[in-house]
Amino acid sequence: MSLMSRESSELKALCVGRHRYLSDHFKRFFRKLGVDASSVVGIADAIPAAHDHVPDVVFCEYDLLATVPLEPWEQDPLMSRIPVIAVSLTRRSDEMHLLDVNNIAGFFYLPSLTDEDARRLLRAVRPSAGYSLRSALDRPVSASAPPA
Repeated sequence: MSLMSRESSELKALCVGRHRYLSDHFKRFFRKLGVDASSVVGIADAIPAAHDHVPDVVFCEYDLLATVPLEPWEQDPLMSRIPVIAVSLTRRSDEMHLLDVNNIAGFFYLPSLTDEDARRLLRAVRPSAGYSLRSALDRPVSASAPPA
């Protein structure tokens, strides 16, 4: 099954936070932008929710991504192929060091995010863009030694 919503072109999202207030806040924010969003608390609960709802993208609280191992997501056949966007209410993009390491597709700093900027990034992270936790693992590794 394709990760894109079959019935409509509406983006489906799963919002993940450390606690219910944050995950629900993210859900309300993205629903305002026309995203079909659902929410869960914690990394572990995201896997069954993703299998139930098959989101196109996961919005996950940055501090959760920075403090909890993502191996369960990386090892799950579905979750490993869904783009993940880090979302923060407190950290600005220039404070992000995790994004390059974990192949996170993007970052939202909600306090300064305009609706137009959010829509632009949402269009860019559709699965066809190729960003996912798995895409880093699928890249061929060079057999040659790095230059001295």
